[in-house]
Amino acid sequence: MIEKQEKSYTDKEIYRVLHPWVKKWFSGKFETFSEAQRYAIMDIHTGENVLVSSPTGSGKTLTAFLSIISELTTLAEKKELDDNVYCIYISPLKALDNDIEKNLEEPLKEIEAIAGRELGIRKAVRTGDTTQYQRSKMLKTPPHILITTPETLSILLCAPKFREKLSNLKYLIVDEIHSLADNKRGVHLSLTLERLQHLTGGYTRIGLSATVHPLEKIAGFLVGYQGGKVRNCKIVDVNYIKKLDMKVLCPVEDIVESDPEEVNTAMYEMLHELIQEHKTTLIFTNTRSGTESVVFNLKKKFPEFYHGENIMAHHSSLSKELRLEAENKLKDGELKVVVSSTSLELGIDIGFIDLVLLVSSPKSVSRALQRIGRSGHRLHDKSKGRIIVVERDDLVECSLILKNAVEGKIDEIHIPNNCLDVLSQQIYGMSIEGKWDIEEGYNVIKSSYNYRNLSQNDFLSVLSYLAGDYTSLEDRYVYAKIWVDYKEKQFGKRGKLARMLYSTNIGTIPDRSAARVKCNGQVIGRIEEDFMEKLRKGDTFVLGGKIYRFNYARGMMVNVTPSSGPPTIPSWFSEQLPLAFDLAMSIQNFRAIMEQKFNSKKKKKEIVEFIHEYLYVDLNAANSIYSYFREQYIYASIPSARTLLIEFYKGYGGRKFVIFHSLFGRRVNDALSRAVAYLIAEKYKRDVMISVSDNGFYLSSDGKVGGIDVLEELTPDNIEEILIKAIDKTETLAARFRHCAGRSLMILRRYKGNEKSVSRQQVKGKILLKFVKDLDENFSILREARREVIEDYMDVKNAKKVLEMIQDGRMNLKRIDTQIPSPFAFNLVAQSYLDVLKYEERIEFIRRMHQAIIKEIGDEIPE
Repeated sequence: MIEKQEKSYTDKEIYRVLHPWVKKWFSGKFETFSEAQRYAIMDIHTGENVLVSSPTGSGKTLTAFLSIISELTTLAEKKELDDNVYCIYISPLKALDNDIEKNLEEPLKEIEAIAGRELGIRKAVRTGDTTQYQRSKMLKTPPHILITTPETLSILLCAPKFREKLSNLKYLIVDEIHSLADNKRGVHLSLTLERLQHLTGGYTRIGLSATVHPLEKIAGFLVGYQGGKVRNCKIVDVNYIKKLDMKVLCPVEDIVESDPEEVNTAMYEMLHELIQEHKTTLIFTNTRSGTESVVFNLKKKFPEFYHGENIMAHHSSLSKELRLEAENKLKDGELKVVVSSTSLELGIDIGFIDLVLLVSSPKSVSRALQRIGRSGHRLHDKSKGRIIVVERDDLVECSLILKNAVEGKIDEIHIPNNCLDVLSQQIYGMSIEGKWDIEEGYNVIKSSYNYRNLSQNDFLSVLSYLAGDYTSLEDRYVYAKIWVDYKEKQFGKRGKLARMLYSTNIGTIPDRSAARVKCNGQVIGRIEEDFMEKLRKGDTFVLGGKIYRFNYARGMMVNVTPSSGPPTIPSWFSEQLPLAFDLAMSIQNFRAIMEQKFNSKKKKKEIVEFIHEYLYVDLNAANSIYSYFREQYIYASIPSARTLLIEFYKGYGGRKFVIFHSLFGRRVNDALSRAVAYLIAEKYKRDVMISVSDNGFYLSSDGKVGGIDVLEELTPDNIEEILIKAIDKTETLAARFRHCAGRSLMILRRYKGNEKSVSRQQVKGKILLKFVKDLDENFSILREARREVIEDYMDVKNAKKVLEMIQDGRMNLKRIDTQIPSPFAFNLVAQSYLDVLKYEERIEFIRRMHQAIIKEIGDEIPE
């Protein structure tokens, strides 16, 4: 059973269960226990599974470790510490692994000083970077606390000698669990934890999470199932303790009437003022190009304030050394400002930050809270965050993020289920451990939260693939990995190289094609292959806040030299964050309320006052939102949770656009748009161009394009089938199939010391995809690639919800024809000209359309 921990313990009660030396150390170091510690330490002490959700700086890590250190101290005093691993600490971040080891060093040494003797409590980090010497040393004298990553733990379970050292495990901590639960790395970990459970017979599971919803789901993911029922877990939720100081700011009075230069200048002046008012500021952008741009422009516009010593960029395309330098300088208080995309390894103790700035929408309430939670890195400090918006859709979106954050309404996390590629990899790992009974193996797998609903057919289909039952796959160099004896109902490993193949090909993160960038013989970062292909000799671009000139590329290595002057290539490609469906629906509900206000002829003053109070925004923002909605209402109609507006518009050159005002987030819109486009192509035998955003999608064609009639043919029952047909010949399916083939070991990325390049993997992936389609349409890995596209990459689950709303009349379809796109369609239509328009020209394009609308509607309804 999963239940919330309601009981808070006193200092006296907690001290009673701690070893006297640990008690003395803690009381000398801290005045009292934090809220997280009061709720969780006693349960960990009694061996209960616990999920701790609390903000950064609230003592989560020590909450997890204090009881464990106390127990190990008791054993050490009695000289009963065995050469076994007592506690495993798992982190998704390698930087966090090293950080935790350092943070454990201090308390253990200080407790030894109190004890007046060496206790011999060992701790060690084990990752893919650990040297052979250190590994051998660990085998002889294993650490009592093992700090590792999800992938390394899975490999250790297949190492016979080290496996023995794990058999008496007592505790397991999963840090940053929220960042694992929503992806295949988490799926992989959940199966590893069940393999470990089978080995040890049971251990105490402790999860540490930032703000996420619902916590019951994360708790289930942490503890798994036994006998068809979720294991017991106590949830400690102390997120409400930390106060939130959060605002949405707009750098200009009227977003749409200000010219691009004015908006840009005002935004950087606002950033500069906010940075100067605080000691240390962390700025988040949503893309690497945005990060580079902010660093570059702050240096350029305010050279006397920002230079190489006090401002740094931090994103995944930078080299490990540069990222580490940024993290260490931030810890040591040497940086005034750090600008990050989404990659700053936030689990690590990065020191005190007193302000977090979000440039444009973080696209979800939980992400906003997690990022803003980085500020006020002391127990009772406020988390201070400002979201800076420069366009109207962003203003509405961020205002709803603010409202939901203040009211504690957090979007629901998506946890993938029944991933057959990860299952293939883990069954292979299980077979290396030893011979398995098929039924027993199935039950262990079903104990994982992610596989609790796995059908026996799916399980057997994966066994069949791994056992080489598809003999023709051998013609494509895909060989059997295990043996299965269906009569005796057993399976096990096949071949002498099994352990080597498994340990060198393990993991769920696909190889990406990225080129290394070298300057003066030193690697300074990476750029994506797509970006590299666009570079010509002499082009300049920004990397790590500095400008470089492109000289030449050899293979996947790019040679550059430092340069000056404006960059000729402004950015590189990056996947944008999708808007969360729950947040999208709250924007839709706000739209419905606004339509009601206009319908009931409320005065401007009354509506502006309502917006100000309802969204917690200032009067400037409330006025901008009012004007935006008023223009849409007078010119067209306000789409909302009640009305899906379909707008027919003729663009430049007579091209026809059908704009679906479906504000459900990019993932849902991707599913709906592809399904509708497929039906149109089938019906009218015509290719249709699609463009998708969070706020809607459009279909475009030179000839007739259907709209309402086709959408009405789409139902919750047929959308999956239509989508699978729609994606069949796309690059999206080909790419995802390659990833799934890599995870399921159909494509070996490494073999006998040789590494297969991404381009070779891509070729093999396409050959295999065609082959398995002809072989068996229901082949497990092909089905998984399709599932991943429609469930994880797109959001077919919530697309079905939208279709249900249309089907049962909760949402009606309304058609309009326009000469100029309606205000809510500006951004979407402007997106169609992105190939030919620069960003500034796009803003100007939107401004002109806005002026045309104002001219059109005039003073139709007095304010």
